[in-house]
Amino acid sequence: MERRCIAECRLEDTGFNYTMSLIQGKYRMYILYALMEFGVVRFNELKKYIGTITFKTLSATLKVLEADGLIHREEYPQVPPKVEYSLTERGRSLIPILDEMCEWGDQNRLPGEGRA
Repeated sequence: MERRCIAECRLEDTGFNYTMSLIQGKYRMYILYALMEFGVVRFNELKKYIGTITFKTLSATLKVLEADGLIHREEYPQVPPKVEYSLTERGRSLIPILDEMCEWGDQNRLPGEGRA
């Protein structure tokens, strides 16, 4: 790999920065992980699975992920309303990255260490 001078580069011009702009945020990765693991998931199932997220934050985060083209929202015309979320093709392209993060966590978790 060629050595580059940091003074001549900008983080905002990197693919890393673009990827981070899509997945950073307190709950985005949790939502993407849940959809990767469980496929099609309803709003209340996501809320229960994540646990610490508020309804307002979950709703806002889902809207951002949908606007970014990472998740699909399917609304069914019934009473009460039924809405399901799943990964789009673009969202599924993140699965290898999520898998690697899971693998790294499994291999590097210290004995007795649980959740963060």
